[in-house]
Amino acid sequence: MRNYFCGWYYRFQSEQQTLAMIPSVHKTGKKKFCEIQFISDTDSFHAQFPYSEFYKGRDQICIGENQIGRDGIRLSIHTPTLHVTGSVRFGPFTPIKYDIMGPFRYVPFMQCRHSVYSMQHTVDGELEINGVPYIFRNSDGYLEGDRGHSFPKTYAWTQCSFPNGSLMLSVADIPLGGFHFTGIIGVILLDGKEYRLATYLGAKTVKNENGEIVVRQGRLCLTVRRQDFSGHPLHAPISGAMTRTIHEHPSCRVYYRFEENNAVLLELEAMNAAFEYEY
Repeated sequence: MRNYFCGWYYRFQSEQQTLAMIPSVHKTGKKKFCEIQFISDTDSFHAQFPYSEFYKGRDQICIGENQIGRDGIRLSIHTPTLHVTGSVRFGPFTPIKYDIMGPFRYVPFMQCRHSVYSMQHTVDGELEINGVPYIFRNSDGYLEGDRGHSFPKTYAWTQCSFPNGSLMLSVADIPLGGFHFTGIIGVILLDGKEYRLATYLGAKTVKNENGEIVVRQGRLCLTVRRQDFSGHPLHAPISGAMTRTIHEHPSCRVYYRFEENNAVLLELEAMNAAFEYEY
């Protein structure tokens, strides 16, 4: 059986709280299992499930009693270390114009393939994790996914929603056919207009170190500077198995500056941005 993983990253962002949820399915060797991870402002949690409890429909997946779909989620997890209950509803998704991988979606044997399902949608409802309530009222949602066999060896990723849009950016070392290159994918949704940064569109990294990323693509330039350096441990795949530990902070202070022809289109210091890294 070929090693494989497939995961979905749901992010719920309010003014007071941020929560990320990552349901996933894994096949490695003769072992198959499912997992749901949670990352809050202060901690991270996870629970594993038998593969037999996984079901995938057109617009919904189920892991045990947990229903996760396009319209919302309903959760019921009870293990010795994790208790999760509640439900949230999603508003209409905001998809991107075309596949974030561009022409690379046709390249075989890639380590990991990324998808962006919704740059922004509303989230309403309540969840309780180990006795702590997470309340979302007309809050911001974001949804992306990954599939393949392993995460890149080194990479940085960030996502943030703000009143007039949202953005995501990933810069990673990509192995392909014995060579390596820097892969860049990013979308800035601003006042209903989509801007895309990508290797296949000519994007280059000017800087990527110590929590600062500068990407240029023709007339466009995006600067990201992580101000907080803490993070919570998160399971990540190596050859399908969740044996790697990476670090993510789902709600930290990050500075963003986006320019076109040296004119500043967006500049903000977000207090509840997500930043994930492995250098």
